[in-house]
Amino acid sequence: MSNSPVAIKRGMTRIKEALKFEKRSRSFWIAFGTALILLLGVLDYRTGPEIASSLFYLLPICLATWFAGKRPGEVLAFLSALVWLAADITARQQLSSPLLHAWNATVRLAIFLLVVLLLANLKKELRHTQELARTDFLTGTVNSRYFYELAQMELNRAQRYKRPFTIAYLDVDNFKVINDNLGHSAGDMVLQAVARCVRASLRQTDVIARIGGDEFVLLLPETEEPGARSTIAKIQPCLMEEMRKNKWPVTFSIGVMTYVSPPPTVDDMIKMSDELMYTVKNQCKNAVAYSFYPS
Repeated sequence: MSNSPVAIKRGMTRIKEALKFEKRSRSFWIAFGTALILLLGVLDYRTGPEIASSLFYLLPICLATWFAGKRPGEVLAFLSALVWLAADITARQQLSSPLLHAWNATVRLAIFLLVVLLLANLKKELRHTQELARTDFLTGTVNSRYFYELAQMELNRAQRYKRPFTIAYLDVDNFKVINDNLGHSAGDMVLQAVARCVRASLRQTDVIARIGGDEFVLLLPETEEPGARSTIAKIQPCLMEEMRKNKWPVTFSIGVMTYVSPPPTVDDMIKMSDELMYTVKNQCKNAVAYSFYPS
């Protein structure tokens, strides 16, 4: 148990180093891989056929595929096969037939390309799995767990750079009526329509999450109250038109809290926005309340 903090610290350091690799550009990985392959070719030529070098050629291919994509990986696979072939020929490796050089190069290229394909598919599946773990299956919005992660990052950023942001809490009024009278499938359609309308009015940097049965929360980075009012003014008409068009007897209570200087935790922020929304819901429904913290 005494070593656990050290192990955690080491793990976090490794994660940070991995994230630095992720931030490198495609051109960096292509250039790095090309340089490494050329270096391997020189070493291959100098050491001759006595030392196997196939695993070393796989390193730049795998790095390029993982961090830059399938196409750069394929390019480096071709380059590796050519460099290896050139090293064999210039080293005057004795073979029973000159055609064996071409055969060996073809086999090596096939192996390299197979590794690229497998690695690219693995990364695609990992990304898909990660996306599913972050997404609400019904509405396609961010789920509550991932929203808390994003909100924590925004909280940290706001505390460091003193930039305001806004959280809007949206609740569907009379949603139970839809489920009771029209069925749960109609309720699902309402929630999907809400997510669709809200998403269409947000910036690329904004986030919408479903955090309850009929409750959504919006994270608007670097947004003060005037900007929040403008965003909500676009969302409300879209929502009401969609409800009217489908004859769904629901409205929306929204609490919009702008944080000039954020509270200590994400839970505090969500609670304040939630309480502001409930002041609307308990008074008149189908309205928006705006506030800011600290008041």
